Amino acid sequence: MSLAVAVLRRLAGMAVTLLVTSFLVFSSLYLAPGDPVSFLVRGRSPSPAELAAIRRQFGFDQPFPVRYWHWLDAVLHGDFGRSYLFHESVGAVISSRLPASLLLVGVSTVLIAVVGIGAGALGALRRGTRTDKTVLLLMTVGAAVPSFAAAIVLRSVFGVRLGWFPTIGNGTGFVDQLHHVAMPAVALSVTFMALVTRVSRTAMLDELGREHVEVALSRGTGRWSVLRRHVFRNALGPIVTVSGLLVSGMLVSTAIVETAFGMSGIGSLLVQCVDELDFQVVQALVLLVVAVFVVVNTLVDLLYPLIDPRVAAGGGAR
Repeated sequence: MSLAVAVLRRLAGMAVTLLVTSFLVFSSLYLAPGDPVSFLVRGRSPSPAELAAIRRQFGFDQPFPVRYWHWLDAVLHGDFGRSYLFHESVGAVISSRLPASLLLVGVSTVLIAVVGIGAGALGALRRGTRTDKTVLLLMTVGAAVPSFAAAIVLRSVFGVRLGWFPTIGNGTGFVDQLHHVAMPAVALSVTFMALVTRVSRTAMLDELGREHVEVALSRGTGRWSVLRRHVFRNALGPIVTVSGLLVSGMLVSTAIVETAFGMSGIGSLLVQCVDELDFQVVQALVLLVVAVFVVVNTLVDLLYPLIDPRVAAGGGAR
């Protein structure tokens, strides 16, 4: 199969996945408890005629297929509707919160890549030593610590007692924002770092034990050259695959961390809108998270043959 055909098949699969997801997300409005009309009239006791007028105004009186089609058509044109809670377009609400979450996910991704892959490589190269045992211990502890527990500890130690980092807010200006996002990024990434460390260590140990690596070392080829050409390169496939899955799922995990540190991102926005029954914003955020997840994983699938030529040749990764 040519690369062009493979790309087209991936893109077609991504489009079908997003279409199915859009249907499920829109259907969830009918499965979720609560009525959006009750939110719109909260604090008042409208007459049946007024309730009927509200339902007609927001399209709640139309059949499900008609409403879905109108919603999907608007979404495809970039219109996600109007927030009942903030009284402005959903796009404007999300756009005002998205930069904070992207910065949080970006810093967390750097931490996961640098610390996770670095610690995994160090453990594999020092297998059986005290360094390797320390990496294994930290990896086990990190994988067992949930984000909310890490957030509580970090706030208490580095925010309240030591006063090194702010404990709430987004900050102003790039440097101040990085200062504010440091602890949330560590809290968000600690579990993911442990998982990437485990995968990196296992993948590198697998490659270090291969016959061609041992032959190259026995022939006097430089250790760094062997590591770079045969070990790191071949181990990169599973590491990138797992890292892509974890990073694309981090947008969901931001809800806990942003709420714990009082950040105004899309994670805390999702929690607020679910609590206030602002379904328009919830639908848009869920669709956004799923779209990011699908796109990132499609990109990882397309990059995999470039990282490991054996996959492109049809020989499989192993």
